[in-house]
Amino acid sequence: MCHRIGEGAKNLVGPELNGLDGRKAGTVEGYNYTEANKNSGITWGEEVFREYIKDPRAKISGTKMIFPGIKNDGEITNLWAYLKQFDAADRKK
Repeated sequence: MCHRIGEGAKNLVGPELNGLDGRKAGTVEGYNYTEANKNSGITWGEEVFREYIKDPRAKISGTKMIFPGIKNDGEITNLWAYLKQFDAADRKK
């Protein structure tokens, strides 16, 4: 509902997630980020993603992402594995 990934992904309520691994937070073209996201200094990788997805508002105070988080480590592992397989050009690596 909020994010898309894969071929033809577009920004919705949240930015598209292609090429997330290694991307600086707040940099998807055409998405209107909060200043908190743009100035977070975060570069997405597994460790940062794990912290963020458990409680997004705790990791980036002022983010507009309204999501309670994922607490289950297995679910987080599976989600990160899925996300990191798509490069910035919408293709599977």
